[in-house]
Amino acid sequence: MTDPGGAAGARAGRRRGRRIVLWRHGQTSWNLERRFQGSTDIELTETGLAQARRAARLLAALAPDAIVASDLRRAAVTAAELGAVTGIEVTHHTALRETYAGVWQGLTHDEIVARHGEEYAAWKRGEPVRRGGGELETEVADRAAPVVLRHADKLPDDGTLVVVSHGGTIRTTIGRLLGLEPHHWESLGGLSNCCWSVLGEGARGWRLLEHNAGTLPEPVLGDDT
Repeated sequence: MTDPGGAAGARAGRRRGRRIVLWRHGQTSWNLERRFQGSTDIELTETGLAQARRAARLLAALAPDAIVASDLRRAAVTAAELGAVTGIEVTHHTALRETYAGVWQGLTHDEIVARHGEEYAAWKRGEPVRRGGGELETEVADRAAPVVLRHADKLPDDGTLVVVSHGGTIRTTIGRLLGLEPHHWESLGGLSNCCWSVLGEGARGWRLLEHNAGTLPEPVLGDDT
């Protein structure tokens, strides 16, 4: 009598599926000052570099197959630490940069609320807002998510892609890949510096397996808090 599942069924049961690790860059001085960085090219602090080195050792245990990163220095340097540990060459994409936020960039959270309070409140309500005259969140997802999916499609069946990017870009990309409506993207909490989220390939598409992983819970010193 033939086993209805057979060897193929057993292999399918063991199949983990592809994974996407979305890793936020290490700490910068503007994170500490709660300044909206956006596309401004800010370097890591010494603490940020140490965070990247520690996280890289942890993520190397996932045996990634590919690493892609924003070309802004805070993300590129973070990614380089994982590249050095794994020997994998990092591919950089401008499409993985943080949200361009026009006149909001360089302002602290309190300055944004004081000068652009109505715009800030509308964004927090989930309305489509060009913060500071910059990009819509959906436009960020439009440029970033296809890059992530293109590289994920190149993975082996159980492969892992590490994407090194920024808090806002990671949130919008996760929202897009999970099929959430844009006004729900804010429900995904922010990532602490050098923490990551993991998406896994399921029968009905991508699903969120871990969020803000990598450390004990820490305050989120975000680009867009």
